Order: sequence, then structure tokens, then C-alpha cells
Amino acid sequence: MTRHRFHGDPTRFGAMAEFVADRYGRDVRYIADVAGGQGMLARLLTKKHGYECEVVDPRKWVLRGVRHEVSEFDASSATYYDLLIGLHCDEALRELARSAIVRPTVVVPCCNFWSEDKLGREELLQALENFYTDAEVEHERVTFAFSGPKNIGLVTSPPG
Repeated sequence: MTRHRFHGDPTRFGAMAEFVADRYGRDVRYIADVAGGQGMLARLLTKKHGYECEVVDPRKWVLRGVRHEVSEFDASSATYYDLLIGLHCDEALRELARSAIVRPTVVVPCCNFWSEDKLGREELLQALENFYTDAEVEHERVTFAFSGPKNIGLVTSPPG
């Protein structure tokens, strides 16, 4: 991973891939890496852990060999996947949160694309938790094994 350039802690991709493998094992097969940028998480999930993973991102540049759908993520496509991951998913945050109503999600927000109000990290997480509670989506806060202030996210299970 060291030859690729990423913003933030580059260990976040390996840490998230390990979390997914430990948490879900073989219970999931198809994974969307929502707003996954260059696709390092998708690459690790595919090559190291054997998942079928694709990046859903309007940006057109991904690492060689990574499946990629060049589009903005829309919650209406959530049922195609077994699991949706948004590791610093920026503008896709609202659509990814809506997806939790029908599919398990892992959301680690980095920026406030949830509200026009100025929300800090804690307020943003609380706003997402309120949304999940109102939608009767089971959720838990998780601190992931990588550095930085943006390593806390929410893991969900849809109602029913």
C-alpha cells in the first residue's frame, strides 16, 4: 500500500477490511464501497478477503483491477448489495444512511454532508443515530483501529 498516495491514515483501509471480515465473515458476498475514491478498500476486500466488491463513485480513477461504477450512489440501488460501506463518503452520506433501512451499512463520516447546520463530529454522529432510531434501524458506534479523529462510525442492521 505504501506506493499509493492517500489523504489521511493509509492503514484505515486494512483496518476496515479486517473489521468487515471479522464481523461479517461469509455472511456477505457483494459489497459496495460507496464514494470509495481510488478503491484501496475495495481492492483489499476483494483480493485479501474474497468478497465481490465494487467502488460506486462519480470520480473516474480507480486502482487497476478494481470494479468501479462511475456514478453517484443512490439508495435505490442498495438492495443489490449485501453490505454497504462509506469510509469517509462525503456527499454520499445521506444516501448511504438511507440505505441502512434495507441493508447493513458501515458509515464512518468525515465531513458534514448531513445538515446545513454546522455540525462537529459528535453532533454529526448523533444526527445519524437519531435518523437510525427514527427509522428503527439497529445501530452501534464503533471506534475503528486506525488513527485520526475520523475513526468513529456507525454499524447498522436494517429493521426486521
